[in-house]
Amino acid sequence: MTSPGQTSLLTSNDPHPIEVINAESSVPVLLLCEHAGNQIPERLGNLGLPDTVLRSHIGWDIGAEALAREISRELSAPLILQRYSRLVIDGNRPPDSTESIPEISFGTVIPANQGLASSDKDARIRAIFDPMNEIIDEGFARSKRIAAFSIHSFTPHDINGDPRPWHAGFLSRKSLETAQACLDSVNQQNPDLNLALNEPYQIEDDTDWFIPTFAETLGLPHCLMEIRNDQISDPTGIIKWGQMLAYTIRKVLEQIP
Repeated sequence: MTSPGQTSLLTSNDPHPIEVINAESSVPVLLLCEHAGNQIPERLGNLGLPDTVLRSHIGWDIGAEALAREISRELSAPLILQRYSRLVIDGNRPPDSTESIPEISFGTVIPANQGLASSDKDARIRAIFDPMNEIIDEGFARSKRIAAFSIHSFTPHDINGDPRPWHAGFLSRKSLETAQACLDSVNQQNPDLNLALNEPYQIEDDTDWFIPTFAETLGLPHCLMEIRNDQISDPTGIIKWGQMLAYTIRKVLEQIP
């Protein structure tokens, strides 16, 4: 953890928390992948966890980064990727939420997150969360954006081991017509898929950040896209879903006045 006198959590050996793809693109959509990476700052070691846990879905959204890159490539659209593990700080949680720096995730205790001092929490916010917010602001300010989409993945089973039957879910609470349009488009492209609105999660102020804070506040059509991670576990699945979702986003953009 950051010790007294350290001004930043990140060292020169740590990557910048954010990567931006197609930053200068004028395509009028902003893509975001908050759980793209599973990097851990050097000063935090491995958070007290084995690599197998950090590489699992506990540490990041498996397949989401590759899928988001494929969508961005297909559309030539701007994409913001957050590189650090959600176990360091979750980019899609309010920073004052108890889930922002989880002490337990998917039933796994995170040793380095137990009983953190406010100064340690603040260091993670300043080093990782705040730069993400600043770049999101820049992404909306750089060019006119008429829609926003966040790319995530979810596990085939929930924490209790019960199967999740959906291949993908399309989440929204104030832009349901956009989420429905996304679902309908993917369904038209592949009628065999099991798709759902607001499954396996729902957008909430306490458990989401980008949609409530940016997309809803700006009044933009939007959707948080959740793809089951076994669908995007290899290049074939990533390309298939990337093409379907890029086509879907194009169709949504065409319908926006």
